Amino acid sequence: MENFFKKVNYSQSSSSNVNVNRSCLITNLDLGSLKADTGERRPISDYDPRIRDEVWIFYIEKGPCQPILKPYPSSEIGGRMCQFASSWFKGSHSTWLEYSVEKDVEYCLCCYLFKNEFVHETMGDFYASKDFRGWNKALERFRLHVGKVNSVHHKCYNKMLDLSNCRQSIQVVLDKHSEKSKNEYRMRLEASINVARLLLYYELPFRGHDESESSSNQGYFLGFLRWHGDNHPDVGKVILEKAPQNDTLTCPMIQKVIVNACAKETLKVIIADLNGDYFGILVDESKDILTANQQA
Repeated sequence: MENFFKKVNYSQSSSSNVNVNRSCLITNLDLGSLKADTGERRPISDYDPRIRDEVWIFYIEKGPCQPILKPYPSSEIGGRMCQFASSWFKGSHSTWLEYSVEKDVEYCLCCYLFKNEFVHETMGDFYASKDFRGWNKALERFRLHVGKVNSVHHKCYNKMLDLSNCRQSIQVVLDKHSEKSKNEYRMRLEASINVARLLLYYELPFRGHDESESSSNQGYFLGFLRWHGDNHPDVGKVILEKAPQNDTLTCPMIQKVIVNACAKETLKVIIADLNGDYFGILVDESKDILTANQQA
């Protein structure tokens, strides 16, 4: 076989291509510079992966480029004049079919956005050049492009839908949160933080042996939180049993998160007080039952 085909070192070629591509990537995104016409757009692979999500979201929210012209440019195909038809924007092609006024060709929005996620880098440019201009067989070309269920087009289309639905669901959740619910959440969080700071200051344990609602001694954290709510009626109306059951901010995991946050803030204050000066750390150790030294 080596007599007929030249052996290629893929490891070297791929690494060199990556270095060249990374040096030419666009790292600063200007949404105003993103072109609406598909024929004028830069390839998605030209954008740095760290800002590529913003480019995807911009074009998904903007939707496919579907200008309505009267008439569209005509070209001779098979001995007769043919042109693009705006009716192709309707139906099953409406969510991805695009028309470029600049180049008088059609493109696929989802394949433009996500083709590099499913097509090898060496094939990316080839797949990007797959525009449509055979107006006499346009519908047939559309079917060939869409292909079967596991085609690249379907994978790109599903990824576009997933990202679009994710953005919509997040926006709906944010819209449903009223200002009152946000304030109540802030009050619960501040109450949990204040109790945690008090216990940390006096080096008291957080958890209790029995933290059930029927227990008379739920531990310091829940006990002080209940006492705090009794002395501050506004806080008492939104914490513990009166809070949403999935948003009480009292579980052990939340307590650990608050403690870790307090530790980081304390460390920042200590470092700021040192002001770049030298410091020492004293470490005490003692032997355990196996006579092995353990740091205390």
